[in-house]
Amino acid sequence: MSHALVLLGHADPKSFNAALAQAYTDAFRAAGGTATLVTLSDLRFDPVLRHGHGDGQALEPDLLALRRAFESAHHVAWFFPTYWASPPAVVRGVVDRLFLPNWAFRYGSGPLPEGLMRGRSARMVTTMDSPALWYAFSHNRAIHGAFVSGTLRFVGFGPIRTRTIYGVRTLSQASRERWVRSMAELARVDCAKAPAQLLPAAAAL
Repeated sequence: MSHALVLLGHADPKSFNAALAQAYTDAFRAAGGTATLVTLSDLRFDPVLRHGHGDGQALEPDLLALRRAFESAHHVAWFFPTYWASPPAVVRGVVDRLFLPNWAFRYGSGPLPEGLMRGRSARMVTTMDSPALWYAFSHNRAIHGAFVSGTLRFVGFGPIRTRTIYGVRTLSQASRERWVRSMAELARVDCAKAPAQLLPAAAAL
């Protein structure tokens, strides 16, 4: 049975992102998997990486619990709005504090790291006010490069699937509801294609 960790990067429980994340979570369970939904803004932790990747900053209890949730997940889905062509601060804070060397990745003798989240699939669903062409040509699909490739793929997630909802500012209520309903199909696909077992090296971290 595949287990999904669903991470919500919007603080408002009545937000469009919250509705998308909840619909996805419910549908993943209906598809035969299990799913845990975590609202990142509810976690109590210092989002600032005080010493870079050096020692000296212990993980708070909420981050330790989230780390265990990552370790037990076959699939991780991220839901958040795009702010300034990047994820919200709470998402970046979780990544900065949690995706540390020798847990999320490690360097060996070569120039490129080994991603220690390997064996886990991922999904990113992000919303933005920008139209698709503006985002592509003016911002060079910045969030897909930095978060999908530079973060998730860097630490070993794969395959990584994405869904971007553009022009949210002008979406009608009916369109928003259609998008929420469409999360069921994404969840069914992700549940069916999630890894059946975690790789031992990753699961044993």
